[in-house]
Amino acid sequence: GIIPAIETSHALAIFENKRFNKDDIIVLNLSGRGDKDLENYIKYFGIK
Repeated sequence: GIIPAIETSHALAIFENKRFNKDDIIVLNLSGRGDKDLENYIKYFGIK
């Protein structure tokens, strides 16, 4: 899997409601490293 940076992770939201055809070509560009933000994710979501 990937852990996108918080600043660019909103680009992934389209995949929640968008449906693609089998032959569609999808180009997605993400920058940053979400592993640096992992501690913030853990605190925000209350993960133990």
